[in-house]
Formats: sequence, structure tokens, C-alpha cells
Amino acid sequence: MSETVQKAPAPGRAGVPDANRWKALAFIALAQLMVVLDATIVNIAMPSAQQDLGISDGNRQWIVTAYALAFGGLLLFGGRIADLWGRKRAFVVGLGGFAAASALGGAAANEAMMFGARALQGAFGALLAPAALSLLAVMFTDAKERAKAFGIYGAIAGGGGAVGLILGGFLTEYLDWRWTFFVNIPFAIIAAAGAYFVIREPEGGRNRSALDIPGVILSTLGLVSLVYGFTRAESEGWSDSVTVGMFVASAVLLAAFVIVESKVKAPLLPLRVITERNRGGIYLSLGLAIISMFGLFLFLTYYLQIVKGYSPVKTGFAFLPMIAGMITGSTQIGTRLMTRVAPRLLMGPGFLVAALGMLILTRLEIGSSYAAVLLPAMLLLGLGMGTAFMPAMSLATQGVEPRDAGVASAMVNTSQQVGGAIGTALLNTIAASATTSYIKDHMTGAASRPQQQLVQLEGMVHGYTSAIWFAVGILVAAATIALTFVNAGKPDMGGAVAGSGAKDADDAVPVMVH
Repeated sequence: MSETVQKAPAPGRAGVPDANRWKALAFIALAQLMVVLDATIVNIAMPSAQQDLGISDGNRQWIVTAYALAFGGLLLFGGRIADLWGRKRAFVVGLGGFAAASALGGAAANEAMMFGARALQGAFGALLAPAALSLLAVMFTDAKERAKAFGIYGAIAGGGGAVGLILGGFLTEYLDWRWTFFVNIPFAIIAAAGAYFVIREPEGGRNRSALDIPGVILSTLGLVSLVYGFTRAESEGWSDSVTVGMFVASAVLLAAFVIVESKVKAPLLPLRVITERNRGGIYLSLGLAIISMFGLFLFLTYYLQIVKGYSPVKTGFAFLPMIAGMITGSTQIGTRLMTRVAPRLLMGPGFLVAALGMLILTRLEIGSSYAAVLLPAMLLLGLGMGTAFMPAMSLATQGVEPRDAGVASAMVNTSQQVGGAIGTALLNTIAASATTSYIKDHMTGAASRPQQQLVQLEGMVHGYTSAIWFAVGILVAAATIALTFVNAGKPDMGGAVAGSGAKDADDAVPVMVH
């Protein structure tokens, strides 16, 4: 996800930076690490949690979807609340709520408690994330210091995913999957206590405009209806009356949201932000790319643990090449080339390289070699996504009016979170349907118990590869949109960031966050 932060007034007296700003960065970064860890640590624990709580295959994706949907649906609202309450207060409340929700998830006795806890985590994460970035914006006013601070913050965001995969494996294997939730509590307590005593927020920075309550309600209900429609289609079919009703309700609610936003005085999402050609193309292509990625994480976790018999720890380490590829693509390819070529010439090829990696995964079989199939696929996926994401994050808020910079960044976050929710539900639906059909067609010839188990595993892998083919098509579509919609030239490093109100290019610092 991305934030582009405009220069803010110095904390305290004019021109005097906050003496505690670097201490504050440590606690803000700790909170960011907690959120990033949670995004991947739960993936490793899912098979164990599913078995203990008796969650069906059709419902398992709600462990991910409930979090992603609440996070994505409420990010714009969370950013607005932080402006209204004050960033420090929103940050501390977000941490406290996230810790409480994590405790509820760790203590879950059934699937309802688990899904509710994940939704609460997402809701408080949506308050926490924009508040954290806003605090950095007002505490680091010098261009060089701000770039360094956001560089540290971004590095934690990128590397935290790998830490989460490994830590999730260790906690699940040697303690219990519940500790993947409980581990958030000490992080949150330390970060909240540090923020309370160290952070000093400047006065007069609040936006006291009236809240767009209709916009919040319509957007959240519309997105919930959309994802529930995809999820229900798995168990009840695409022609089921409730499934169709959910899609219709979603279309009506989101259309009403657009109408409301065009008329209210202080909209949750000013339409001028998403109707600009480059930003619209980036939101759409990023959302599609995330749809394919989130479904893939779910499938590979189950493939490695159930089909290949990997332990949770080994599964975590197995994902490291993808994380390494993302960091390399972002820091060594995307960052170095984004000032030399037009963004679309990095985004389009980046998504196509990722699609090539996904294409390799369509060859998955029960006996597939990790080194021959999974390793090259993960490296290509990581390199492609990292290369494409970096210029996309930068351009997403370039040229935006200063008053819209925050909401433009939140839209990047929203497109990613909602894309993740839809991707998990949609691709899981496709995989489950293909698995059911395969087992139905092949089980009659399986007489013995071992043969039946083999057919079930083959059906599972067939379902994964069927869904991955769709993911390949989605990534190609993302590349096509990036190459056709995004028409901005290479950044002018010698002058201002166009239309941003910044005095120089350093006044807008793109940061990748999760």
C-alpha cells in the first residue's frame, strides 16, 4: 500500500522539529510490523485453526476475507476519523482495539468467534494504518529526514511479511496456532505506551468537517455484499437466488455511494480522485493483481502443508523466495528505473513477468519438485510484482491536489485490501468447484482406501491449477490496463511534483506499506 505525504507544519514551535521524533518512529514502526506480521502469520496457521475449530473448506477463506474486507472497507473512514480525533489518539485507540481483537481470535472457540475477531482486527487496523502514516508526516518535516524515516518504515513493511511467515511457522509448530494471535498483544502494548509518552502532535491539524456517514454505510455494505456473493457461489452455485441477490445489492449500493459522493459537501471519497486517468488505471490494475496474489497465497499454503506434507516452519521458509523477489524487484529494479522510464513501462512488463511465474504454477502436480516448479515461479512472481508496485505507488498520488493526497493514498490501500478479499473468495470458489467435479468423475474407479485418498489429493491440486489459470488471465488483464490507461511520462526530477503543491520532488515521498 502506499502513502504520499505532503510537507506538514513542524511540531511544536514553527521550524523546530520534535526532539523525540526518532523515538516515536521506533514505536510507530513497531505498530507497522505488528500489522504486517498479522497479514502473513495467520496464513501459516490457517490449516491448524481450520481443523481445531471445525471450519469447512467453503468457509475457511473468511479467516482472510473478514480481515481484508473490514480493513479495505473502512480505510477511508479510518483516515477521516484520525483527522477528526487527532492522529495520536486514533493511533493509540487503534492499537488497543487491535490487541483486544487479537486476544479474541486467540481464544476463539468456534468459527463465528474467529471470523468476528478477524473483522475487528481489520476495523482497528483501518484506524491504525492511516494514523501511523499521518504521524510520521507531521513529525518529520525535513526532506532528507523524512525520506530516511519513511525508508525505514517501508523496509519494515517489505521485510515484515517474511518474518511473519517464519514466525507463524514456529509458533504453529512448536506452541499452538493461537499464539499467532496472542503474539500481537505485547507488540501493541509496547507501541501504545511508547506512543502515549513520546509522541507530540501539533495543534490545529484536525479536519473538523462533518462525517460522510451515508458514504461510509453505503461503501461498506456494498463491498460486503460483493464478497459474500463470491463466497456463497462456492457452496450454492452462481445461479442461486441469494448469490445473485448479493451481486445486485452490491451494484445498487456502490452506485448509490457514487451518487452520494457526487452530492455531499465533504465526501468520504471525492470522485475527482478516481476519475483521473492515471490514478484510475493504477487502482484498477493493482486491485486485479492483488486478486491473483491473495488466492495464490491460500492455495500454496494448503498445497505445501497438505499435499506435500511440509511442516508450518518449512512452509514459512518455502515462501521466502517470493518475498526476496518482491524486495529485489522493488528496491533494485523499480526504484532504480522509475526515474528513467515511464511508469507503464515498468508496470506492464512487471505484471507480465508475474503472470509468467503464475503460468509455471499451472504445472503443479502431487509430485512436483519445489526446486523445478515452485522456486522459479515464486521468484518470477516476486520480481514482477515488486517491479510493478513501486512506480504504481509513486504515481498513485502524483499530481493530486493537496487536500486529496490522503484519500488518494487510502484508495491504493483500499483497492489492495478489497482486491485481496475478492481474490480469496473468487479463486477459492473456482478451485473448490473444480476439485468437486474432478473427484466426482474419478472416484468411481478408486476401489481401495489409498486410491481414494490419492484421487482426493489429485482433485485438490486440479482445483488449485484451475484457479491459477484464472489468476494468469487476471494478471494479463492488469498488465493490459496499466499499458493502456497509464499514460504519464517519466517523473521530472528537476522540478515540482505536478500539481501536488510540493516545492520539490522530495515533498512527496512514496512508501510501500501493507
